[in-house]
Amino acid sequence: MTATPSSPSDAPLRAPSAPASERPFGPARMALAGLGLVSVAFHLWLIFSGLIPNLVSRPLHMALALPWVLIFAARTKGGRISGAVIAAVGVGCCAWIAANADALSDQYGFLQEGFQTWMAAALLLVTLETARRAVGWPLPLVAAIALAYGLWGQHIPGEFGHPGTPLSSFLGTLTIAEGGLWGSLAGVSATVVAIFVIFGAALNAGEAGQGFMNVAAAAAGRLRGGAAKVSVLSSALFGSISGSASANVASTGAVTLPAMTRLGYPRALAGATEAVASSGGQIMPPLMGAGAFVMVELTGTPYASIIAAALPPAILFFWAVWIGIDAYALRYTLGALPEGERPDRRLTAITSGFFLIPFACLMWGMFWIGWTPQYAASLAILAAACLLPFGADLRFDARRGADRLAEAAISSGRQIGTIASIILCASIIVGVLSITGLGVKITSLILSGSGQSLWAAALLTALACLILGMEVPTTAAYVICVSVAGPALTQLGLAPLQAHLFVFWFALLSTITPPVCGAVFIAAGMVGENWLKVAGAAMALGLGLYIIPLGMIADPALLALETDPWAAVIATVRVGAGLALISFGVIAPGPAWRRVAMGGFGLALTLVAA
Repeated sequence: MTATPSSPSDAPLRAPSAPASERPFGPARMALAGLGLVSVAFHLWLIFSGLIPNLVSRPLHMALALPWVLIFAARTKGGRISGAVIAAVGVGCCAWIAANADALSDQYGFLQEGFQTWMAAALLLVTLETARRAVGWPLPLVAAIALAYGLWGQHIPGEFGHPGTPLSSFLGTLTIAEGGLWGSLAGVSATVVAIFVIFGAALNAGEAGQGFMNVAAAAAGRLRGGAAKVSVLSSALFGSISGSASANVASTGAVTLPAMTRLGYPRALAGATEAVASSGGQIMPPLMGAGAFVMVELTGTPYASIIAAALPPAILFFWAVWIGIDAYALRYTLGALPEGERPDRRLTAITSGFFLIPFACLMWGMFWIGWTPQYAASLAILAAACLLPFGADLRFDARRGADRLAEAAISSGRQIGTIASIILCASIIVGVLSITGLGVKITSLILSGSGQSLWAAALLTALACLILGMEVPTTAAYVICVSVAGPALTQLGLAPLQAHLFVFWFALLSTITPPVCGAVFIAAGMVGENWLKVAGAAMALGLGLYIIPLGMIADPALLALETDPWAAVIATVRVGAGLALISFGVIAPGPAWRRVAMGGFGLALTLVAA
C-alpha cells in the first residue's frame, strides 16, 4: 500500500462519489428507493416472464418512468405539483391501455369516438411535456411539428403534402397500436436498455468507479501527459457502461480535471480532454448507451455483430485522442502523473475485480452460453449486486450493501425515466413519418439533391445529423436521421449497418462541436475556462469523430471484424496510422510545411481504401 498522503497534491485519485452509508437515509429517500426497486423488479420480470403483450409491457414501462421526470426531477414546488397532476393523467392513460390491451388490439388502430380520442390526445401531450422536462424544448418541438404535419399536412400543396388520415386512425395508430408510442423503439427501451441501465447503476453504486480510476492511473499514469491519458482510459471504461457524455464528464471529470489543472495543464486542454474522452462512451462497446440496442431493432443485426463492427472504430477514436494528448504533451512539456497519485498494485487488483467480475459474467453469458444480451445482463446485475456490501477492504458490511442497493435503485429509476422519455418522444416522430410517408419523400429529396452520389448524400446526411444533434439527444437524433437518410444511403450502396453506424457517429458530434457542445460546456464550467477555448482544443483532440465515419464509407473492411478479421485489422492499422499523422500535424509544434504534409498524407491513408 502507498503511504497516506500528507497533502492534497499527493492524494491518490479517488472516485467522486461518497460512500452510500454517509448519505441520509430518510423517508423521502426510502420512498424513492422503493419506487426504484419496483421499476427494477418490473423490468427484470419482463425478461423472465415469457411473452407479455406489447400493449401491456410498454405502457407500464412509460407509467413507471413518468414520476421520475415529472415529479422527482422538478426543482420547484410548483413544478412538482404540476408534474404530479400530469403524471397522474399519464399513468392513468397507460394503466387503462394495459388493462384493455386485448380489446384495443381488436380495434386495429382505430379509436372509438369520445373518451378514447381525449385519452389519446392527453397521452401524446403528456409524452411531449415529459420529454421537455427531461431534455428541454428541441426534441418535443420536433415531435409537435411532426404531429401538426400529420394532422394538417393535407393542406400543404405539392409533393410534401399528404392525402390526409382520419383523426381516429391517426391518433389510434400512435397510441393504441404498435405504430407510434408503443412501437419497436419502446420495446427496446423497456426490455433491453432498461436492463443495461440497471447493470450500470449497480456497478456505479459499488467500487467499480474507483476500480476504473485505479486501472487507468496504473496503466497510463507513468506516461508522458499521464494525467490526461488517465482521463482517456477512465472515461473509456466508465463510458462503456454509462453511455452519456454529460454523466461521464461530471463523474470522472470530478477527479481527473482537478488533477490535470493541479499539475499545470492548460485549463482549455484539461477540459477538452475530459469532454472528448467522455463523448467516446457512446461509441465504445459493449454498451454504447441506448444506441446499440436501438440499432439492433432497426437493422435486425444481432447485438454481437454490432459490437464487433463498432469496436475497431471506437478503438481508433480513443487512439486518436491518445496521440493528440501526446502531441499536446510535446507542446506544453507535460510529464507523468506523480508517483504519490498512482494506486499501488494490490489496491488496483482488488478494485478492478468490482467491474471485471460483472463484465466477465456479461461476456460469458452472451458469447459462451449464447444467451440474449438482456439475459446475460441480468446475470451480470446479480454479480454486481452481490459485490455491493464489499469495499476495497474486502470486508462484508450489510448496511453498506443496503445503502448501495438503494442508491442503485434510485439511479436506475431516474435513468430509465429519462431514456424512456426520449425514446417515446422520438417514437412519435417515427410514427408520423411512417403514417404520412414523409420519410420516403425526404429520402427521395436526399437522393435527388446528391445527384445519386454516395459521398454527396453522406455529407448531406452528416450535416443533418450535426444540426439535429445540436439540440436533440444523440439516440433521438440518430433515430430521426437514420429513418429518413438511412434508406438513401443504402440505396446508394452502403450496407445497412454501415449506414447506421455512420449516422450514429455524426449524431454524436454535437457533444464537442459549437455552438451547443454540451460536454464542452460542462467541462469548461468545471475547470473555469472560456468554453470556446475548450471547444477549439476539443475539436482538435476529437478529430477522429469527424474522420473515422468517413473512413467507414471509404473502406467497409473497417467494420468487418466478425466476417473478415484479417482485413479489419489491416484497415484498422492503416487508419490508425493516418489518424496519428493527422493529429500530430494539427496539434504538435513544428514547421507549417511539415504539419500540412503530415495531415495530408494521414488523410489519404484514412480515406483511401487499400
